[in-house]
Amino acid sequence: MSETIVGRRSGIRWIPISDIEGCPPNEHGSLESLRMWIESFLTQPNPDLGRTGNVCPFTGPALERGMLWVGCMRGHRADIDALRGIVRDEFDIYPTLPAGRDASTSVLRAIITVLPEDTDYRIIDDVHQEFKSRFVDRGTMLGQFYPGCPQPGLWNKEFRPLSAPLPMLAVRTMVPSDFPFLAERPEWIDAYLRKFGSQLSAHARAAVADHLAAKL
Repeated sequence: MSETIVGRRSGIRWIPISDIEGCPPNEHGSLESLRMWIESFLTQPNPDLGRTGNVCPFTGPALERGMLWVGCMRGHRADIDALRGIVRDEFDIYPTLPAGRDASTSVLRAIITVLPEDTDYRIIDDVHQEFKSRFVDRGTMLGQFYPGCPQPGLWNKEFRPLSAPLPMLAVRTMVPSDFPFLAERPEWIDAYLRKFGSQLSAHARAAVADHLAAKL
């Protein structure tokens, strides 16, 4: 494999998704399932999405430019302390991932950890809520995925974009369309405005203003 990053707490190895053919057999099946889901779902249009375009407009370019890193927790069922170690490693590792040619490609970076033995999805939600503020404050997003994840889509509340064939935790850069995911807490809105305040479109500024006015 060309590159490997190992978490100092979790011991998980993250590699570019293009390198998964060379990973150990006990990890290959889960990472291949992840790649198939990415290619067949995230990078494709969906009639239930509620808008045109692919489910995730950033994943395709990330794949093309080699900005997607993946890892797999194998050997035992995840508990909450193990997930905390993984998320702390992701937090430390994410800023060190290769940035590509320039700032326009560095925003495509993402790191995904698959948790194939985890069947208690509540602890994924618990860890996500515990650490989300730390990631948001740095201008990044921590995402939770698992079969049946109830998080609704932005454009169609009946669509479930985070329902995935395997449980996983992912980190990516915050983007302007993330505001609905951050409107719940003032500190998240503050982090969003610190990152995007000077570059928001008129439509986005109006949405933020409307939300803040409704809270008054």
